[in-house]
Amino acid sequence: MHIRPRRLRQNAPIRRLTAQTRLHPAQLVLPMFVTEADEPREISSMPGVQQHSVDSLRRAAAEAADAGIGGVMLFGVPNVRDGRGSGADDPGGILNRATAALAAEVGERLVVQTDLCLDEFTDHGHCGVLDETGRVDNDATLERYVSMALAQADAGSGLLGLSGMMDGQVAAVRAGLDAAGHTDVPLLGYAAKYASAFYGPFREAVDSALVGDRRTYQLDPANRREGLREALLDVDEGADVVMVKPASGYLDVLADVAAASEVPVWAYQVSGEYAMIEAAAQQGWIERDRAIAESVLSIVRAGAEAVLTYWAVELAETLNRGEEL
Repeated sequence: MHIRPRRLRQNAPIRRLTAQTRLHPAQLVLPMFVTEADEPREISSMPGVQQHSVDSLRRAAAEAADAGIGGVMLFGVPNVRDGRGSGADDPGGILNRATAALAAEVGERLVVQTDLCLDEFTDHGHCGVLDETGRVDNDATLERYVSMALAQADAGSGLLGLSGMMDGQVAAVRAGLDAAGHTDVPLLGYAAKYASAFYGPFREAVDSALVGDRRTYQLDPANRREGLREALLDVDEGADVVMVKPASGYLDVLADVAAASEVPVWAYQVSGEYAMIEAAAQQGWIERDRAIAESVLSIVRAGAEAVLTYWAVELAETLNRGEEL
């Protein structure tokens, strides 16, 4: 008897019927950038991605909701920054104003999520406040995160994305929210966030002021077990969801976390992952649409139950048309 696995690959209908990994638009989350400008601006290192005005953000979020994706993740890009990131918890700050606008516009159709980190708001570009020696002060930063969380919850955020990689951030924010009566606001812990070169285009997207790097608080790319340890710590502290970031270079970590976590596990396909495929496609070196689908499928196959990707709407529309990935 000949074993012929090819029987289940012979045409599109049978491949669709026997697929072991499936994507649905609701598994996709679109990261979005909002500024105080009157008009949107293209991000040169991320073709097709914009820094939005509040008005263009609302239009793009409505399009995302029409496509049926699961949510949007908002990043604010303020005009003015200082050492403590004062704009982060200002109710009139760009991120909180945009959050309120989207919560009113599409909050019943998808989850309006907000990035909870200080790097976009500080004049030094780090994810926390600095001590007198210039190092990020972990515990002083937690106080700022709690204040930021309260402002975002008050603005109507449906989920807070804790991306700063400070020790104890989930526990601190959970306690602060609960004490203020925001017991229903879920927390996404960016639990295994690595100090990666693949964040490069993101720095342009948020006009980052960073000098130096974030290796004293983000994870060493050499460390696999540490990613799992961080994720389980976040679960113990009360995270409702945990995340691995970046995605494609850390599928081993993602699989480890997915196998061990009692809460949903997500992954962030970051700006560099996006830019590499777009750049190669522009040169005609790869098939763009197939590369996009394959890259996201591989992340879900490794264990992610949702994926933050800049292709969320495009990919959702492909899925809605019933096209083979």
